[in-house]
Amino acid sequence: MKSKKLVVGIDISKARPDVGIVPTSEHWSVPNTPDGLAELACKLSDLSPTLVVMEATGGLERPVRVVLEQAGLRCALVNPRQVRDFAKAMGILAKTDSLDAMVLATFGEKVAPEARPGKDPDSAELEAILKRRRQIIDMLTAEKNRLKMEPSAQVRGNIDKHITFLTTSLADIDKDLRTRIKDMPEWSEKDKLIRSVPGVGPITGFTILALLPELGRLNRKQIASLVGLAPFNRDSGTFKGQRRIWGGRGPVRSVLYMAALSAIRWNHVIKAFYTRLIEAGKRPKVAITACMRKLLTILNSMVRNHTMWQAPCS
Repeated sequence: MKSKKLVVGIDISKARPDVGIVPTSEHWSVPNTPDGLAELACKLSDLSPTLVVMEATGGLERPVRVVLEQAGLRCALVNPRQVRDFAKAMGILAKTDSLDAMVLATFGEKVAPEARPGKDPDSAELEAILKRRRQIIDMLTAEKNRLKMEPSAQVRGNIDKHITFLTTSLADIDKDLRTRIKDMPEWSEKDKLIRSVPGVGPITGFTILALLPELGRLNRKQIASLVGLAPFNRDSGTFKGQRRIWGGRGPVRSVLYMAALSAIRWNHVIKAFYTRLIEAGKRPKVAITACMRKLLTILNSMVRNHTMWQAPCS
């Protein structure tokens, strides 16, 4: 069996990881417990697969991935939508855990997604804190909207208390983020580089550190595509459709949008670029997206070359 090039697909649920293997068509499962994951790593290590493929499930895949990577296995994390489209293209419309595992294995065999190491514990923790920060901001926005519309004085008082609690929690999280970055020399240096660009604030810096570790390691086209800022053509025959951005890392794109709006006001390079696009007839939304892409390209180059922002000579 070891002489064959095996690809493993793992469909992960709260109860268990389901395993599918191609080309042997084996499938089995283990409990989603520390002992079960240790058994999984042991079995797969004996098989020596060329690749293990898992879907990004919002966090359930992390313990499995950590255990397998510690066992020296190459793991690839893939987009669930992409795998589902692949299954439909193969005529597989049914959906079960064991079937999904086999689809993942077949996807890995045919498409060969790139195996990338998972985030280190510090980066994973920073990502979790940023996710919680976004949740608190969403709750604050919702509560403030309720406060405006609520006629009951008693309920307004309750909402006020919740808003105070959420505001305090948000301040505590921001303080924790600053402390964590300061205590990590590598992160602190990269954060200083990123935030030296006019228009880029602390939250943009924290988000990029946590969710875009590839910054500075890829070329400008690759980093733009990874974030979802590379426009795709929509042409067919004589029809020339409008190019649109699509996919990528939404949270990174969101903070870059806010950074671009700020940079259009305070960063002379981005401001001049935006003005030139508007004067050329581009719509504001298109021009802002182009500014986001240019800002990302600048940050990518600065981190790669370890250089601070330098204002252009007037």
